[in-house]
Parts: sequence; C-alpha cells; structure tokens
Amino acid sequence: MGAFYDNSIIPDHLKRNFDVYDRINKLGIDLGTFDVGPPPTSSDATVTSLKGQGISQMVFHESGLVHLSGHGYGPGQMYDDANRIKEGQDAAEWVANLMIKRLHWALTCGDEGGDLNDVLYTVKAIGMVVSTDVAFNGGPAVMNGFSERWQSVFGGGKGEFAVDGEDQNYGGVHARSAIGGFTGRFTIEPEIIVAIPPELAKTVIQNRGWIYPLPPEMLDRMKFRPAQHR
Repeated sequence: MGAFYDNSIIPDHLKRNFDVYDRINKLGIDLGTFDVGPPPTSSDATVTSLKGQGISQMVFHESGLVHLSGHGYGPGQMYDDANRIKEGQDAAEWVANLMIKRLHWALTCGDEGGDLNDVLYTVKAIGMVVSTDVAFNGGPAVMNGFSERWQSVFGGGKGEFAVDGEDQNYGGVHARSAIGGFTGRFTIEPEIIVAIPPELAKTVIQNRGWIYPLPPEMLDRMKFRPAQHR
C-alpha cells in the first residue's frame, strides 16, 4: 500500500493486504491511458478538461469523502424476467468498471502520490433502475451487478474473490439504496461515495482543485509532464 493508506486511521487488523490493481487486472478492467485530447463524446474516462461541462464526474472534499456522479447505461427498461435482470446486472457492472477507471485517474493524474489503493472504504451507493412496470421488484437485484463488482475490487463478501462469503478486507461494502420506477433510455444510473485519507484529499485540492475533470489551465499544465506520468 501507499504512504497515505499506511498512515491512515484504519486499524492494522482491518487494513487491506492486497493490491487492488492486481484484482483489476484479473477482472480484466481496462483503465485506459492518460489522454490530453478534447473532451470525449462517449463514456471515455481518461483525463479531460472541464471546459463547457456543467456537471463534474466527481468532487473531492477535504474530509476525505469523494462523491462520484451517477452514470446511466444499459439496454432500456427493466422488468421481472431472469434474462432481463441479467442484462441489467451486466449494465450495472459496466458502470462500476467505468467509475473505477474514473476514480483511478482522478486520484493519479496530478501525481500527488495517491491511487486506488488509497480508498479506505466505500460509504454509500445509490442505484436508480429504469422501469415503468409498477409491479417491478428487481431493482436491488439489478444494482447487485454494481455493488458486487465494487466489492470484487475493494473487498467484500459478495465479490469474486470472496471464499464462503468472506474476504480479507471489506473496503468495497457500502450502505446502499436501490429503487426502480424511473423513465429513461437506459437501464440503471448508479452513484457512489468513497473515503480516502484526508491528507490525500487536501493534497489533491491544494495541488489542482476539488473537481474532476480538470479545469482547463490545469490540463494544459499536465500536457507537458513526462510521458511516463501519462
């Protein structure tokens, strides 16, 4: 682990003893590469400018809380059919992968010394599942695709690395709401809040601000960094 995590408030017997990037590699999650090009037209999460954007992907708070905005994705409305629920779970997992990618770059793009291993624990997730069927009961099941992928990376008894419901660490387990009944041309929009060491959050804010993607002047500054930092 990094210095921020090692020096955190987490007691030694609850600290993670695995590298989350090892799990990310085993799960086949593509973190992409540093990108200083124009803002993406799709869900590409590489480092971009905040210019012209009215909503940020995430906000750092000096307390150590990092709020990630929701992202809608999936084939459309859900209904209580096993195959359709599986499609929804796959969409929710895809969003989790995207948010992990975004969080990676938000923590690393400024070279403050932090990365995904500095996620102390996960605080709260919300999943809004699109379904106009008033009898739909599968909202929590669809959201499980998101929550279980999060636990697979950061630790939890429902993750892919758990054995008999136990994992070495439970940093991916979170409080959660999962409800259906929304309209939209996608399936689910999850959002999540994680905790990082306050020292890291303050360092990020002092170096490049509290918001991600980056303000234009900060992105311009990073264009001239050595290639190994991209």
